[in-house]
Parts: sequence; structure tokens; C-alpha cells
Amino acid sequence: MTNLPPVTCPRPMRNFGLEVFFSEWEFKARHHMTASDMESMALPDLLALGGDKEREAFDTLWLGYTQTWGLPELRDEIAATFSSLSADNILCLAGAGEGLYMAAKVLLSADDHAIVPTPNYQSAETIPLSVCAVTGIPLRQSTAKGGWALDLDEVRAAIRPNTRLLSLNAPHNPTGWIMPRKDLDALIELCRAHDIWILSDEVYRGVELDPADRLPQIADLYEKGLSLNVMSKAYGLPGLRVGWIASQDTVLLEKIERYKHYLSICNSAPSEQLALIALKARDIILGRNQALLQKNVAALEELFADFPDLVEWTRPLGGCVAFPRFLGEEGGEAFCLKLLEKSGILLLPSSIYASDLGEVPLNHFRIGFGRGKVFNEGLAAMRVHFETHYASHQI
Repeated sequence: MTNLPPVTCPRPMRNFGLEVFFSEWEFKARHHMTASDMESMALPDLLALGGDKEREAFDTLWLGYTQTWGLPELRDEIAATFSSLSADNILCLAGAGEGLYMAAKVLLSADDHAIVPTPNYQSAETIPLSVCAVTGIPLRQSTAKGGWALDLDEVRAAIRPNTRLLSLNAPHNPTGWIMPRKDLDALIELCRAHDIWILSDEVYRGVELDPADRLPQIADLYEKGLSLNVMSKAYGLPGLRVGWIASQDTVLLEKIERYKHYLSICNSAPSEQLALIALKARDIILGRNQALLQKNVAALEELFADFPDLVEWTRPLGGCVAFPRFLGEEGGEAFCLKLLEKSGILLLPSSIYASDLGEVPLNHFRIGFGRGKVFNEGLAAMRVHFETHYASHQI
């Protein structure tokens, strides 16, 4: 299929549709069924995972400025999640969004070109579009494992002499898709041949439904790879606001660090100490979260199986969100609105993922299944709603 021509820039950064929507509804809806993070924990529960040394360090913490690069012990622990990197290859961030912003602003100029898959987290396209021309490559529904696919031939066709950046997201938000390893290797070779950077959003890495599907981190595989991660999603600790970006290229990281001086400057000292405790206990936290996902996705499948001509569902491969398609006559937008108005259930209609780079799949909705009590109560409310308003679709 022929690629759409690139969208030219610079263009003003439009409102962040997802965040505007959440500002209105996230804390009003009775059942938040589209959350993109795993179940969180209370501060005492996280501290209980630390040793005496870590808890004492938190209790006696000096609340001054911290190092722009991040707490050295935290950078060491982050580096331990990679196979070939050290603390020198890690820059800590105030969340992952700061990394998406800084990487685009540092890597791209007005004469450059970027490639971004769609649908995607809006920052991945809006920020590059504020700098240079961008081409969107749509994920397409597929019979392959995970239900979606990125056509490498379309990526190849989109490359221009001035293409400088390719954006990836795996596991993918909102579909839960994970690229097969052979495709990732082929994509790296393609980018290497054309001297293209890869910025890989890996915030759901660690909560794949089948650990065999887990991909290596791009910064381990590619000399021009940037791995972005955060404590918010797979770890379920968004209140910490601690993320990081990793690369083999320490010169580039230093340029990004200089840009950070204009943004957060440094991270919160208590948050970095708590992130260190969580990362040291990552096997416990990620193991718990993966078990929760397995339980929740099975319950979600049971509901959708009872209404097979109402929702088209493919089990996601990783992360805690999925992107099913509503099959009813009124369409996905009306379905999500009815759920919210009649039963207080919040989902994200696919229009929230509207892109400047091309059409997004119609009639889909994002549903989150990474939480505990909130998910169970919301799922029960969804079943009642389906039985009340769509009884004719039930088997």
C-alpha cells in the first residue's frame, strides 16, 4: 500500500487529546476501565520491599537538589536491566514524557524527516511534527500473532535521504502488540543502512503476557538506539514520576542532559530513592503484575466471548491495554458514550488517537486491565451494561 506523503512542519503542538479527555473524566467516572498503568501500591508496601539500608536512606533523606543525571545508585540499578550498558549510558528523567520531548528536540531539525507508526501515544508524533516533516506508518489488523502488524516494506518506502528518526513502541499502546524479533532485527538493519536513530518507548516491557515474547531493549541492540522507560506503567508507580533514557551514545545523552536543564533540571529525591527500592525488587513487582494481567485478561475474554458479535477481540501480547473493535450498529463512539452516561464506565474511543499523519482504525476502544479491585468492579458493571442494553447479542 502506498504511503501517505509526509506531513510538513513546523506546526503548532495541538492539545494532547488523551490528557484533555482524562482531565474531564478520569476522576469523575465511577469505573475507570481504560487505565494504562498496572495496579499501584501504598508507600508502606513499597518500603517493605526494601532492605534496612534502603529504608534508612529514605527516612533520613536530605531534601536538596539532586544530580541532573540521576541518583548514581539508581542509574546503576537501571543499567542492570540491560545486558551491555553501564550507569554512564543512563539519564534519569521526570517521567517518560520528558524523554519523548527531549529526544525529538535534540535529534531533529527543520531539515529532517521522522517516521512514526500510528496509532500511537500522541507525543510520539506531535513533538516531531513541531520540528520537521513526519510520515505515519499505520499498524494494520492482521491474522498474525497479536492481531496487528507493521509492514516493513511501508517503512522502507517512507525513508527519505533526510530521515533521521524512527519511533517505536513495544509493547504497543493501545494495541498490546509486540513486534516479532526477526522483524525488529530487520528494522535495525534497515535503520543502520540509512543512519537512522530509533527511539523505542519500552514502558510496558516486563509485563508481557508470555515472557517468551519479550524483546531485548533497543539500546542493547543498536548503536543508534534510545530506550525509554519509566516506573509508571509496568511497575505501576506513576506517582513517583521517575523515568530514564538509555543509549550506547554517551555524547547524545549529554546533549539530552543539557536540554533537561531547561525542563525538570533534576528529579525528586524521595522519588528516586523509592524508585531504587522498586527496581531492586523488580522480580517481585513484575511477577505480581504479570500474574494480575493473566487473571484479568482471562476475565475480559470471558465477557467478550459471551457477546461475540458485539466486540471483536484479539488477546494482546504485552502491556495492560488492548484495542478491541465494537461491532454494534451505533459505532464505537456512541458505544463509549453510552457506557459512560448509562453505567459510569470510562473507555477511550479510537477518536482520542486521532492522528495528523493519517486515519486511525474506526470503532475501536482502549480498555485497561492492569488493576485489581477497580478492574473487577468495572468488569462487573460492563457485564450488567451489556446484558441490559445488548441482550440480543448474547450467546
